[in-house]
Amino acid sequence: MSSGSIGGFMGGSMDDPVDGSLSGVTGPASGAGSATDGSGTAAGPFDIGPSAATTAGERRDAVAEAAAVASFGSGVWPFSIKAKLGALVVISVLITTGLMVIAMRTETELRFITVFSMIATLLITQFVAHSLTAPLDEMNAVARSISHGDYTRRVRENRRDELGDLAQTINLMADELEAQDQQRKELVANVSHELRTPIAGLRAVLENVVDGIAPADPETMRTALKQTERLGRLVETLLDLSRLDNGVVPLRLRRFEVWPYLSGVLKEAQMVASLRAGMATGSGSHTRTDVHLHLDVSPPELTAHADPERIHQVVANLIDNAVKHSPPHGRVTVKARRGPLPESLELEVIDEGPGIPVAERPRVFERFNRGAVRRPHGPGSDGGTGLGLAIARWAVDLHGGRIGVAESERGCRILVTLPGLPSSPS
Repeated sequence: MSSGSIGGFMGGSMDDPVDGSLSGVTGPASGAGSATDGSGTAAGPFDIGPSAATTAGERRDAVAEAAAVASFGSGVWPFSIKAKLGALVVISVLITTGLMVIAMRTETELRFITVFSMIATLLITQFVAHSLTAPLDEMNAVARSISHGDYTRRVRENRRDELGDLAQTINLMADELEAQDQQRKELVANVSHELRTPIAGLRAVLENVVDGIAPADPETMRTALKQTERLGRLVETLLDLSRLDNGVVPLRLRRFEVWPYLSGVLKEAQMVASLRAGMATGSGSHTRTDVHLHLDVSPPELTAHADPERIHQVVANLIDNAVKHSPPHGRVTVKARRGPLPESLELEVIDEGPGIPVAERPRVFERFNRGAVRRPHGPGSDGGTGLGLAIARWAVDLHGGRIGVAESERGCRILVTLPGLPSSPS
């Protein structure tokens, strides 16, 4: 088992089996604990973090399954519109034939038979036509409401024919449009809020310099630069999410050694935090530097098959989120274990914070979601943008993997499973 400590987030001594500093990340050693079962696989169930709502494909599957149960589970076969029209023709012919037989046997005049036949046919046709046009009128009204932005209207799904399928499709479309509209509103509101904060800070600094209240010294300029860089990071994050949504981010899969790779990610996170802390000195805004990072890889020679750049996004964002919600002088542990498939990988990021309530877990990977914990716990924490976990989820989804909140006795435990090499056909 490889175990090491990244001492970049300094503050407080930890009883680690191996403890290193920025200049020397410890190599393979023994003694680190593991939250795994006997097979080396992470134990404990975890909740998969969906997007803002259930995916469209899953909703379509649910609609199809419900339709199948409604149609065949009750023993009643659905009648298609073609069958109804065919039955109308057959009934009309039978009525006409029956009246002709009656006329021949009773010597009734043909004109009376023709009139009765036409009346009966028209009545049946009117009944069938009404049964077809009434739901179409309702669908037309609902579609017009949806086109005007009212996504609350729904079509009654009380038919077992093509019109019933169309009603389900319209309702599914309304559900998706309503969810997308809600996401759009939340996106606009949250982006506006996130942009307003650094812009207000930057404006205040520059106004103080222009008005002569504050000197244009390096410290003031560092504060302005910090706000500008925060704006830049937010814009880059939004662009990254846009690329992921559009599917234009290709995966560059390759085999790599996990221990040196993850130790590099942790050291980079340490250096970024140190630089941010130095820039924030005297500005009234601080970055966490008191949280201890620990790396645990087993076995030491563990390898994985994935896109290192995308996995870097996953690990870096999970570490950043864990650090923000860690207590003073807390500890964040990054664990790596071999998955069940060749070159597959299971990653865990564990912190000692307040954890994530069960009710919040289905939404924890949504964009701009910050959960029920309103403020980070350590001194110098900020609330972040609420985009880090969303980026981590999308990067994992690109690999066909899973990410979720696992059960933990203390703090939060995020479990990531990457599939590794595709299974060869037998």
